[in-house]
Amino acid sequence: MAFDPLQERGIPLDEQLRDWRELNVTPIDPDRCDPYTRCRIITMNGIETEAILFSHHMARHCRDLEVKQRLARVRYIEAQQQKVVNWLLPGASSVLETTIAYEQVAVDLTAWVARMEPDLRLKQAYQFGVLEDFDHLYRYANLYEMIEHRKAEQIVDQLTEVMPGRPTYLHHRDPMDNVREPYQRRVTEPLSRLHALTITAAEQQTMNFYMNVGPMYMEPIARQLYQEIGLIEEEHVTHYESLVEPGESWWERLLNHEYNECYLYYSFMETESDPKVRNIWELHLNMELEHLRLAAEMFRRFDGRDPDQVLAPALPPPVTFEPNKGYIRDLLATQMDLTTLGTGYVREAHERFEKMQEAVMGGERPPSERVVDENRAISGEEYRLQTEGPHPAGLQVSR
Repeated sequence: MAFDPLQERGIPLDEQLRDWRELNVTPIDPDRCDPYTRCRIITMNGIETEAILFSHHMARHCRDLEVKQRLARVRYIEAQQQKVVNWLLPGASSVLETTIAYEQVAVDLTAWVARMEPDLRLKQAYQFGVLEDFDHLYRYANLYEMIEHRKAEQIVDQLTEVMPGRPTYLHHRDPMDNVREPYQRRVTEPLSRLHALTITAAEQQTMNFYMNVGPMYMEPIARQLYQEIGLIEEEHVTHYESLVEPGESWWERLLNHEYNECYLYYSFMETESDPKVRNIWELHLNMELEHLRLAAEMFRRFDGRDPDQVLAPALPPPVTFEPNKGYIRDLLATQMDLTTLGTGYVREAHERFEKMQEAVMGGERPPSERVVDENRAISGEEYRLQTEGPHPAGLQVSR
């Protein structure tokens, strides 16, 4: 029988507060963990961070003191959840190792969402974006080999290939061409809403991460690469957040956020290979069931509708981290030369794109190209991890 979070009872809010001992979780072992356990952790950190930021933004637009107080109580629990989830990551991992894991999340989560997305227009948005994150993984893997003298396969464990995608320098577009048309909330399927929230949150945390860790490096090429890709992650957040219907009320958005948290915690509880981490997913799911109940209560009171009018009657099939090698290769073979124009996609460079390229490049070779050149000069060849099959024809690494 399908799991319906609206019909389940969670932990009462008054019983959700945890002390320091309970928050002090044991991190995963970076050398022995399932790479997809690390991906699930990174994903849920992004989801919890989005929940906290959304709640803050909602409170800033709310005049009702009682509602603001309720948001604050739930938000504090969300903040505790975020600390537990993010603190599962090991301090022994370097910033670059965590970066490569972030990009593995971006590749395999976005590819899975693209495969499952029922709306063809939204599917295209995810397919377009995943080829860019795939290339970011390749650029960071070369940086990792160059300055830490290790290979990305130790992190991704050959579950995700490392090779060129759509070249990073081609990701710099006129900002107006990063905005997509939103889904239509009255006709779109509930699953599409969850997908848009999930990928927006994941890309947002990547953007924030690169904004903050980039200056921590001494090596000029590392600082420059984080700066370049950090700007592209801002483009990606614009790309994905514009898919969400802006006509949704604050109460509907709150309801969707809480439902999505239930969906993802349930998904990861069902698919997690690490028993200790699975226990955390289960605990947080039971907390989120209560958060969803409170959001549904406010939705009925202030929006005047029943949650069943906007939510799925039961959770969709679980979100699954799994290899997407064949799917990515098909996209590489068919969509490498796409760029955006307005809210659509074209295969040829246009005036706005060329103007942006000229302005950003300033006549110089970008960091994303130089990092491959420099690693090739040091290591004798650029770093790639290709597991099987021929390399997609026509892929170009450099300008």
